Amino acid sequence: MSWLNEFVRPKIRALVGKKDVPDNLWHKCPSCEQMLFHRELSDNLHVCHACGHHIRLAATARMGFLFDDGEFTRIEFQAVTPDPLKFRDSRRYTDRLKDAQNKSGEKEAIVVGHGTIGGQKAVIAAFDFGFMGGSMGQAVGEGLLAAAREAIAQDAALIAIPASGGARMQEGMLSLIQMPRTVLAVEQVREAGLPYIVILTDPTTGGVSASFAMLGDIQIAEPGATIGFAGKRVIKDTIREELPEGFQTAESLREHGMVDMVVPRGEMQATIAQMLNLLREGRGGPSIDEPAPIALTAPAPADDTATDPAASSANGD
Repeated sequence: MSWLNEFVRPKIRALVGKKDVPDNLWHKCPSCEQMLFHRELSDNLHVCHACGHHIRLAATARMGFLFDDGEFTRIEFQAVTPDPLKFRDSRRYTDRLKDAQNKSGEKEAIVVGHGTIGGQKAVIAAFDFGFMGGSMGQAVGEGLLAAAREAIAQDAALIAIPASGGARMQEGMLSLIQMPRTVLAVEQVREAGLPYIVILTDPTTGGVSASFAMLGDIQIAEPGATIGFAGKRVIKDTIREELPEGFQTAESLREHGMVDMVVPRGEMQATIAQMLNLLREGRGGPSIDEPAPIALTAPAPADDTATDPAASSANGD
């Protein structure tokens, strides 16, 4: 029996036994709870084929499908003091930063890159909500400033893609200072005569929505994205009234004039390319000749006798 138990049975189990299945092959839609196969989900740009819910994306993934052929060059920005306030709550801030970096593979909550979209030069500053909720601290402010400088240097459009819960509380007042800094960065782009487009994704809230995120020349949003300043629960508890259906959604903001367009993720690249071609058409091309000035008085006739009644009577006609 020992031969059967120790040799034959393990061989049979190895042949017919259930193989281990990786746990990342299937993903559950957070909206309809439909199970989605990872390849199908990736091909559909992480949009649920059952209900159309737009699942949150990493910053590099967004830039990959927006830039032509998915090719872009990352822009590094100035390093900042990682823990200026030596902040600690239940954990050290430095430990939280390390965990976020290991989890996301990014140094910070923002990624900046430049390339072309529809053949037009563009600089994208995209947020990663997976990095501490896409919160805006000193490094994020530096990233927006670097993106603005690069756009001006390359004579390119600037595209911001926020996905954030707001300012990073672990940096206190230093995080709030990034609000006016990012607004100034946007103003520099505008003074250079360059387009500034914002793609609002889920969620865009807090100090991010109160600064650069709502200043776009064109405001675009993904379907169903939550966009606002304070959360629904806070507002409801403050005004003590029931909030309307669809409150703080991209569709509601479009109806009230706060968003210009709501564009599905699969159509985003073509939409941005069309906009850039329209906005940049003629820039740097040949100048258009000015029209000739319009004469304010009618020219004198060539033959006065042909139109002067007095002259005609003097000739005996």
